[in-house]
Amino acid sequence: MNHMLNSLLTEQPNPQTDHIDELPSAAIMELINREDQRIAELIQPLIPVIAQAADRIVEAFQLGGRLFYVGAGTSGRLGILDASECPPTYGTPPSMVQGIIAGGFRAVKDPVEGAEDSESQGASDLDEHGLNNNDVVVGIAASGRTPYVLGAMKHAREKGAAVISLSNNAGTPMTLLADVSIEAVMGPEVVMGSTRMKAGSAQKMILNMLTTTAMIRLGKVYRNFMVDLNPSNEKLVHRAKRMIHLATGANQTDIEQAFAAAGGHVKTAIVMLMANVDASEAQRRLDLADGFVRTAIAESS
Repeated sequence: MNHMLNSLLTEQPNPQTDHIDELPSAAIMELINREDQRIAELIQPLIPVIAQAADRIVEAFQLGGRLFYVGAGTSGRLGILDASECPPTYGTPPSMVQGIIAGGFRAVKDPVEGAEDSESQGASDLDEHGLNNNDVVVGIAASGRTPYVLGAMKHAREKGAAVISLSNNAGTPMTLLADVSIEAVMGPEVVMGSTRMKAGSAQKMILNMLTTTAMIRLGKVYRNFMVDLNPSNEKLVHRAKRMIHLATGANQTDIEQAFAAAGGHVKTAIVMLMANVDASEAQRRLDLADGFVRTAIAESS
């Protein structure tokens, strides 16, 4: 029984929940909630290192590079979730942020036994995406020692890509491979070893911080509006027009006209209305401003 996983904090029994199996539903949830409340508090001291990771991601994007999340099981699914929500939220191409999971797409829904145990598969899966030295790879694993993730991180280093680790234990092999290491130690889980719980919640919060911060730094947010969203359905069209109203205070008629002239591009419509220019001039200003709305509005005509 002397396995290396036995020493991991995420694999220890939680003394606070030792009798959870004897409790009614509400009391079980009270215990879960009490443990969950600690997650944000434990992440707060990590913000400086999370910011370093976000800066690396911004640098990669500015060089035309891409962000790859690599994980297995829950960690892999969370990476895919964060990646898949960037295009509709920030208008990014699907290639810009990608999630790679051990076992491939089937593993998003169904466990693929043994997939996480191959270092070489982690490396080859990255190669299939044409990894290069402008890219950044974020390895995600609660244990900090998943072979598939380690293989991907080692290969990323060999390729000259920036490497970030996100784990829920301290002093792991992933830390040794990373340019920036985020060790989000949340303590033992409510149910021993069920790292989809506190560890997974911490990972989700940190991934949100990484991509949201990077997108803001790239000019994809004006004030606190997601002005690069892709208005691909009725709800998002309504949200786009409402953002234009909140940002400019314009009336509905002017908003409709600007939105149509801008081809549904929120940034362009805002600059049109705020700077009193037509769509082509608004787009010219945005191009010169690298997409930053405030700069485009302030530019002299």
